[in-house]
Amino acid sequence: MMFTNCWYVVGTSEEVGARPRAVRALGQELVLFRRASDRQPVALSGRCPHRMARLADGEVDGDALRCPYHRWAFGADGACVHVPSDPDGARISPRARVDSYPVVERDGWIWAFLGDAPEADRPPLPEIPGVDLSGWRAVRGEWSWRAHYTRVVENAVDIAHTPFLHARSFGNPEAPVMPDHEVIEAGGAVSIDVSLPMPTPRGLTRLLLPPGSNRVRLGVWPPAVNWLDATFPNGWRMVLLLANLPVDEGHTRTFWLQRRTFFTSPLADPIARALSRQILGEDLQTVEGQGASAVPLSVAAELSTRSDALSLAYRRRLGAMQANRLDAAAAVRAAADGRPLALPSPGRRAHPGAWVVPAAPTGDPAGAPADPG
Repeated sequence: MMFTNCWYVVGTSEEVGARPRAVRALGQELVLFRRASDRQPVALSGRCPHRMARLADGEVDGDALRCPYHRWAFGADGACVHVPSDPDGARISPRARVDSYPVVERDGWIWAFLGDAPEADRPPLPEIPGVDLSGWRAVRGEWSWRAHYTRVVENAVDIAHTPFLHARSFGNPEAPVMPDHEVIEAGGAVSIDVSLPMPTPRGLTRLLLPPGSNRVRLGVWPPAVNWLDATFPNGWRMVLLLANLPVDEGHTRTFWLQRRTFFTSPLADPIARALSRQILGEDLQTVEGQGASAVPLSVAAELSTRSDALSLAYRRRLGAMQANRLDAAAAVRAAADGRPLALPSPGRRAHPGAWVVPAAPTGDPAGAPADPG
């Protein structure tokens, strides 16, 4: 259950440079690099249409990427601009092109729009609603899971596990009853707003945080981005953004960005990073133990309670996205046959029929289960 026509973080600003970088996303190969002229990032599909060599094994030449096999050069728009074996001035076939994906660089991340929707039909980049983050201190990092990304996303919006898996960090096992709450739908996201009794402060925390409850907003932009916005009893604020990249059906790469209004000196960054890694690590064994299967869309497939309202809202949103769902079975068959596929890009609409590497098929699979109610 992976979807095209969505924004995904496919890499960090630091790791994308003048050398090609291979990325696997939605089960398919991409390659990232920067143009020499303006240092803008570029995201292309990963196989050369000539003899299917991996473009990530090539090299950047000015604003183009050269295939390692025969040195064909592909520009940022995906079109081939040079075939060294042909004489100067020779016509280059219009089918000599690879998919090029819209890219935005923001907050130290490379966002790519993986799909063929025209610009007017694309959703905006995910942003935390109603939060002015100017002046906040930021740290970032990555986390890997051997799990389906929908399990990773749903774990991040599941408040009922907080007292138990996070008892050593911010959960309160003495207050496991979840308060009543309503799901808020706005700006393409679904979220909840709850108060959770904080655990008894330990160590130096006792001097900084008075007893009380943490005001927590949890949200998700389907299919793969989460946020957590926490206000502590003393007014401190912390926001954690989790951009999850579905690598394939059984692996997820999470890019996380934590911002805070307190201890804004860089000297506190190692503690902030350690806390984020601790929280993710507390979830790791349980989430990976759920396996590689996606969350089910049928309400009868798993038992839910009132505390699962946000998870069910997330599943309903996934159910409404079936037209952009990748056909996983077709991708598996293609891989078994050794046939590369490419995620469709906007260029496929602008140049119909001009493609050698087939697009990974999408569409509502026959017999898809009903959405959760």
